Amino acid sequence: MDDLREYINKLRFDFSRMQFDESDALNNPFQQFEKWFREAVDAHVNTPNAMTLATASADGIPAARIMLLRNFNENGFVFYTNYNSRKAAHLSASGHAALLFWWPELERQVRIEGTISKQTASESDLYFSSRPDTSKLGAWSSPQSTVIVNRKVLDDEYGQMKKRFAGKTIERPPFWGGYVVKPVRFEFWQGRPGRMHDRIAYREENGQWIIERLAP
Repeated sequence: MDDLREYINKLRFDFSRMQFDESDALNNPFQQFEKWFREAVDAHVNTPNAMTLATASADGIPAARIMLLRNFNENGFVFYTNYNSRKAAHLSASGHAALLFWWPELERQVRIEGTISKQTASESDLYFSSRPDTSKLGAWSSPQSTVIVNRKVLDDEYGQMKKRFAGKTIERPPFWGGYVVKPVRFEFWQGRPGRMHDRIAYREENGQWIIERLAP
């Protein structure tokens, strides 16, 4: 364990690929995100739509997990999950969430904070219909976040769902659907040498986006 601690303490990486100045920042943070996201795709970042979703319980205890961004526009950032899950309970209790994208190939991260709402049923239906059947069956089969005895419980339920929907259209479960994070704050972080990173933040004020530089 001591060797591992020593190894961790010695881990160093100096960021030096690019810089990000206020003069480079687009006026609209959604357009800035789209620009950086396209650059992450072009750079062949592994799973560029992977993001950390941070939530908090009713008594303020935080939790975080990796999710996949499935859509975004000026209405917000969309992901899907089970409405009975732990994260869903947090979202219901607080009404807020935070997202974090990390693109190491570009030495960049984007932080987003905002309010949360559910997608409409029709929007969730549309996305669900585009999923592979295996994923659709998985949504029906998993009582997400609940304690189960063993893996066999999942496998057996999956088998039952496979029989139930054999030869039929697999409709969206009523307990599964989309959430939308509507941002009130963005931060675009570009790694720089000597830990003197560039941090450009956007905060909403009276319907306008205010751009500010933050100290690293």
